Amino acid sequence: MPFFRSYSYIVATETGPKAVFHRLSPQERGVNTYDGRMPKPQTAASHAATDTLTHFVLGPIFLINFVVAVVMAVRGRHHLALHLWLVVIAVALFLMALKMRLYALRLQDRLIRLEERLRIAALVPQADVSRLSMAQLIALRFASDAELPALVARTLAENLDPKAIKSSIQTWRPDYARV
Repeated sequence: MPFFRSYSYIVATETGPKAVFHRLSPQERGVNTYDGRMPKPQTAASHAATDTLTHFVLGPIFLINFVVAVVMAVRGRHHLALHLWLVVIAVALFLMALKMRLYALRLQDRLIRLEERLRIAALVPQADVSRLSMAQLIALRFASDAELPALVARTLAENLDPKAIKSSIQTWRPDYARV
């Protein structure tokens, strides 16, 4: 622990030589533990996430850049080749950002597939995991360990789509790491 940390929340339960010290929890100290960075409870209705930087900053900037480049190419009477080149660069920047986002999502999907195959193999060894699609495995990640065996059996028997799998989950296991 750093030497500069405040210990004002350590209290004694008794006085004298039999004093017992304990640290007060944030709730006992009256501190609000939600600081805006902790994830909110996740449900089937609220599990889709948005990346603020990607969706609300970079996306609009690239879109505005493209619109400005097209307007300059259409209205500009001089240096037409340069303006057309700026349109090409604007499209390339947008496509590059989109492709980078898709690469990250594809990598996350592959990791989820691996994790869920291992989890199903441990919890439901008799299940034929190879018959589950990537989308089904990704949807099954939200099921708790207790309900996973029955849900895997039902998914294999009825070939459930991801939306049906998610709506069948009773005890939601959140995934806060997905971006």
